Amino acid sequence: MKIARTYRFAALPLAILAALHFSPTLWAQNVDMDVPFVTTPPAVTEAMLDIAGVGPKDFVLDLGSGDGRIVILAAKQRGARGMGVEIDPALVARSRQFARQAGVHERAEFREQDLFVTDLTLATVITMYLLPDVNMALRPKLLALKPGTRVVSHDWGMGDWRPDRERRVAAPEKTLGLDKSSRVMLWTVPARFDGRWCAIGGNGAELILRQTFQQVEGELLQARETRALGGHVDGRILRLSQLAAAELRDEILVFESASGPGGMTHWRRAAGACG
Repeated sequence: MKIARTYRFAALPLAILAALHFSPTLWAQNVDMDVPFVTTPPAVTEAMLDIAGVGPKDFVLDLGSGDGRIVILAAKQRGARGMGVEIDPALVARSRQFARQAGVHERAEFREQDLFVTDLTLATVITMYLLPDVNMALRPKLLALKPGTRVVSHDWGMGDWRPDRERRVAAPEKTLGLDKSSRVMLWTVPARFDGRWCAIGGNGAELILRQTFQQVEGELLQARETRALGGHVDGRILRLSQLAAAELRDEILVFESASGPGGMTHWRRAAGACG
């Protein structure tokens, strides 16, 4: 996989790249097809698929796919389908050739395309080896995806959107930088649980939640008593401290058992006070 794909800035030292702030539009316009790309070491490629739990039901979308190794490996070893998006036509042609040689060309597609105009909604897993500013430019589109979509990044984070899981992988063959290891990070796109929820048949019980990415805090209001709550979102699942997990189903919050807030299992989102 290529870092920053074939943008001419890719030849600069990494410390300089990380310190600069580029416009995504300028990145897309400044293409130099002669700049070599930086491949993802095999152990890191495996780790990226492992941390996302890629399997036969997944569609893997690799942004800046370089020589296509992630999508090809996902198809060949995991039975997944996928697509690589790459702006260098020579690398797209090479990826297609490799996919045919691996016998997975029917499940591994490669497109010559700018990642910023790519439709991300078909993916269940998105993989990236980009740079911090590019990750941040993509972040709003990623957070708007279907809850439960998994996002994996090699080395670079998402600012204050902290990963759900992180792994350090030894990569002695890594050619970029002095550190011969890589960070592999996983995010699961969270559903939105913030707001006011009313217990269905709950005599006015209210659940008020505030959410920052996958972190949730709030209060349960019932019978003039207030109980503070905290928790974590995993896709469409809400896990509140000392309570059963809940799933968002068609805008109804459904707890697994009567150990939901106030002993109530079903809650509806409300614009005003519960009555």
